[in-house]
Amino acid sequence: MNHSKRIYLSPPHMSGDEQSFIQQAFDSNWIAPLGENVVQFENEICRYTGSPSSLAVSSGTAAIHLALILLGVSRNDYVICQSLTFVATANPILYQGAQPVFIDSEPDTWNMSPAALEKALYKMNKENCLPKAVIIVNLLGQSAKYEELCTIAEYYQVPVIEDAAESLGSSYKGKKCGTFGKFGILSFNGNKIITTSGGGMLLSDDHEALARAKFLATQARDPAIHYEHSQTGFNYRMSNILAGIGRGQLLHIEERVEARREIFNRYKSGLSTIDGLDFMPELPDSKSNRWLTALTLSPESNLSPPVLLHALEKENIESRPIWKPLHTQPLFRGSPYFEHENGRDFANQLFQTGICLPSGSSLTLEEQEKTIEIIKITLKQSSV
Repeated sequence: MNHSKRIYLSPPHMSGDEQSFIQQAFDSNWIAPLGENVVQFENEICRYTGSPSSLAVSSGTAAIHLALILLGVSRNDYVICQSLTFVATANPILYQGAQPVFIDSEPDTWNMSPAALEKALYKMNKENCLPKAVIIVNLLGQSAKYEELCTIAEYYQVPVIEDAAESLGSSYKGKKCGTFGKFGILSFNGNKIITTSGGGMLLSDDHEALARAKFLATQARDPAIHYEHSQTGFNYRMSNILAGIGRGQLLHIEERVEARREIFNRYKSGLSTIDGLDFMPELPDSKSNRWLTALTLSPESNLSPPVLLHALEKENIESRPIWKPLHTQPLFRGSPYFEHENGRDFANQLFQTGICLPSGSSLTLEEQEKTIEIIKITLKQSSV
């Protein structure tokens, strides 16, 4: 067993500034949901992203669920969803009893393919079963092609939900991620670029819709002296303590973005001479926060991701495959799937060849150099 200090994929990176906001919550005795930290965290996220309105909730998943409810998604409706993503993107579709329709990725961003989305919406329109929403994901921090995707969705009058859980700090054509479409989703899970330990945010320019989301997220309590409820509600609000952590973290968002981008650049520079190894691209006119550095291994590398994952784990270095596409998951067996190109499942190809490397903003130069060296040694051994 290797007893060296473990190098994690994306651990929390605390600044120390979080403590003052947490202390404010203790001093005011506002510990549970609501309180000044919640209000200010929402305001600060709005100022940072440019979103007119926001709602702090218990998770990114909760934010997606609320967005679907606000869009009227119910049993037997269809919702289009990117396939190459974490299951949390699609689970809320099932919460509503709706049917997911999965869309392939494309090579320029690894995100939703405009060509595949066009095929899906054209077919569904012909069959008179257009979806209630399209959920587009910014995989590993890289923005999708929103100009093309939103134009297609608007043509068919289908609202867009932007799952920006992994992309706070990223931008597309000068606009911050989380602000495209009808609703935007952020996550502050422990592995994200900034964290509240657990939490999320729902963004929109529709103030009335977010007021309704706030009502639903606080158990849908009707106006009355007593507890009166006429609709199903949820316990989805963020606590004042966690919002305080988020406020301290948000002070350092640009530092965290630059640190992760530098980590990506060092990986690319250190491994650029290796044949058959390619890194996740960055779309022109966009800026990725490079939440996780991801690469693919082609047959020319003579190395498969499982072998490299095992070699890194032997050295106590955490790495992961790229998400397994949702259309290949047992949970979603039988769900419709539209490919980027006929006969080529690009999302599954990325899963079969891709790997995510340690990318936390607290990763030291020594830790990264060790990771690069293990990759080089493993590739060399595999080619012998």
